[in-house]
Amino acid sequence: MTRTLLAIDAGTTGVTTILFDDQLEPLARSSREFEQLFPEPGQVEHSAAAILEALDATLAEVLEGVQVAPAAVGITNQRETVFALDLESGQALGTGIVWQDRRTAGRCAELKAAGHEGLVRARTGLLLDPYFSGTKMEWLLEQREGVAASARAGRVRFCTVDALIVHHLTGGERCATDPTNASRTLLYDIDTKDWSADLGALLGIETEWLPEVLSSTGNFGEARLPGGLRAPIHGVAGDQQAALFGQGCVSEGSFKNTYGTGCFLLLNTGERRVDSTSGLLTTLAVGPTGAPCYALEGSVFSGGLIVQWLRDGLGILDHAAESEALAREVPDSAGVFLVPAFAGLGAPYWDPEARAALLGLTRGTRRPHIARAALEAIALQCAEIVELLRADTGLAIDELLVDGGAAANDLLLSMQADAAGLTVVRPPQVEATARGAAALAGLGVGLWPDPGAVLAPAGESDRFSPQLDGAGRDEWLARWRAAVARVRS
Repeated sequence: MTRTLLAIDAGTTGVTTILFDDQLEPLARSSREFEQLFPEPGQVEHSAAAILEALDATLAEVLEGVQVAPAAVGITNQRETVFALDLESGQALGTGIVWQDRRTAGRCAELKAAGHEGLVRARTGLLLDPYFSGTKMEWLLEQREGVAASARAGRVRFCTVDALIVHHLTGGERCATDPTNASRTLLYDIDTKDWSADLGALLGIETEWLPEVLSSTGNFGEARLPGGLRAPIHGVAGDQQAALFGQGCVSEGSFKNTYGTGCFLLLNTGERRVDSTSGLLTTLAVGPTGAPCYALEGSVFSGGLIVQWLRDGLGILDHAAESEALAREVPDSAGVFLVPAFAGLGAPYWDPEARAALLGLTRGTRRPHIARAALEAIALQCAEIVELLRADTGLAIDELLVDGGAAANDLLLSMQADAAGLTVVRPPQVEATARGAAALAGLGVGLWPDPGAVLAPAGESDRFSPQLDGAGRDEWLARWRAAVARVRS
């Protein structure tokens, strides 16, 4: 009988659950979106109950009629989003603060002005930015009713989404995270691989209020699944690190880009910690045995989110998938640029107060020009990151593996090849995030001695080669940077 692996991908806008066979071929899939909450400009929140309801619905659908429990469960998740979980009630104390939220920008500026960024950078590889979880935890502690009292009573754990799901699936028996998620909190020392009491003190967070940290392939407890099934949770990683693993990028120098709500380019640097001089992040990823390794990351906050905005905000699309056909109606954007700083700018600018703008509009601007400018914005943001990775590492970087929902868009990938001056490679399976979680779970329970063979793509990959010459590319990037300069705070 074929052994199966269950992967839970709890993303920013929804939960996807996939049942894989032991060769990482998908057998069943279910997705549910959940509500995005915007209480004030610059603030984004999620309901823990809504995430868990979506999770339970997808589990029930995928496991309907399944008689044999999966060999293991893997979990991957939106990173940096954080909840204050009351261990006694099993409920979150109010809504969680999402990675896109900017409410702690002022606090980050205060910490920078006080000279703390050097310590934060040295310990965590991160910058002081409201993107990360630490200042969100501090805000919850100080501003959310009942959190401080419950924390001091020992009842609260500040949980990223992976730990929230582990707690839910194990019936409250375990509350644990992994190094890749811990490394995004501003509180985890990526060299000693432990919570930092010094950084906790800086933000008023006791390390006892944080989940325990286990290996990405460790034993996170037994999941209680629909139909009375039970299975061990043995694979946990943040979504971008799971995608890196799922693409088979487990050795030094391997590289991928995930096009999700945001876009995240990760370069595996193995056992070598590389500290960027150009605004990239040093973070933890997962090596071939499941142990932590280092990576360089460029975090772009607005990727597929831009297309969602065209659909939900402007109403010029009925479905996100229509963006390619609409953009193809015109040969170029006619000088229109969309700078998508809806939640500020991430790498390399780290400008939380920047705001989005459409530039270069004329009376001749039509919907297709805006759709094309939106796709170009995704490609151009990522091209900037590729340039910085080349500068920080000295690597040529002439090929880019891609995954995520927007990677299905051929026009976008052609634009990406032109903007970054490299060949874009799209494997047959673009859901690398869930695949990575399943692979980690399989590795954790010993289905394979190493995941190399099973992670190799089955079938032909699509390749997109650059058609723009160097001079044209340089001019395009220069015009893009001029547009970005106009929205900087």
